[in-house]
Amino acid sequence: MIENKLIDKKVVVLYGGLSAEREVSLKSGKNIADSLSLYYSFIRLVDVSHTLVDDLLEIKPDICVIALHGTYGEDGTLQGLLETLRIPYTGSGVAASAICFDKLLTKMLLIGSGINTPRFVLAERNMVEAPFYPCVVKPSRQGSSVGVHIVEDSIGFLEALKDAFKYDNNVLIEEFVSGEEVTIPIMDEEIFSPILIKPKKGFYDYDNKYLEGMTEYLLDTSLPQNILDELDLIALNIYKVIGCRSMARIDFIIRESEIYCIEINTLPGMTSTSLVPKSVAKSGIGFAELCFKIANSASLDNK
Repeated sequence: MIENKLIDKKVVVLYGGLSAEREVSLKSGKNIADSLSLYYSFIRLVDVSHTLVDDLLEIKPDICVIALHGTYGEDGTLQGLLETLRIPYTGSGVAASAICFDKLLTKMLLIGSGINTPRFVLAERNMVEAPFYPCVVKPSRQGSSVGVHIVEDSIGFLEALKDAFKYDNNVLIEEFVSGEEVTIPIMDEEIFSPILIKPKKGFYDYDNKYLEGMTEYLLDTSLPQNILDELDLIALNIYKVIGCRSMARIDFIIRESEIYCIEINTLPGMTSTSLVPKSVAKSGIGFAELCFKIANSASLDNK
């Protein structure tokens, strides 16, 4: 904010939507809109539906802040629409959003770039056994661990496969790598503090992500400095290779001295349990300032 004067721009926060992560998005969007009201003279929350184009043409926003998660928000489709309407938006562009949301495409690009990621196979609906155990069964295009299962043996594999196929026609069977789970936020190539994620029970699934008290988040990771330095280098390399912009969050598993990239999030959550606000707070950036920085990063693929 400059001299306590609100910035004269129309800002629309897109939230809600049609995905399985709607409830999380509603919380993220409300938190962001409340914070941005400290900086901008015009803030409007828009619950994304089939009337979105009409809504945007009526409002004529200067910026769209995307607080959507999952399908139709994080997968490049909304980004393509905003490119067509020539409305600058937050988060990564069309291609990077589409790649990161599709775990199969992400894997192929990481492997092609020489970046370590757990081995995997593409599942077939008629499979009765996984090619290796333990494994992670996950839809290729879904977020917030929706439809994700850790399978120890053949018992439960068929049920996990059936559930994952409810969410996508492409399902990955990935090697389960046991180790420390660490996430690193990056914004416009600025790397923020890593967070060690320690669920109190099970793995970092939907409930452990969004229910208070279910997971411990450690900003003091106690990881060796050489591992932290390597993590920063790998995270920044991934951010550049994928073509991310604005805020992104990259998730890793560390097994002994081996670092595996498991996922890239181009629209990280902004709820009370979300990781990005916790990380940037260590750098002295509060939640409202973070939201302003994200809004201020809005741009287009095609200038």
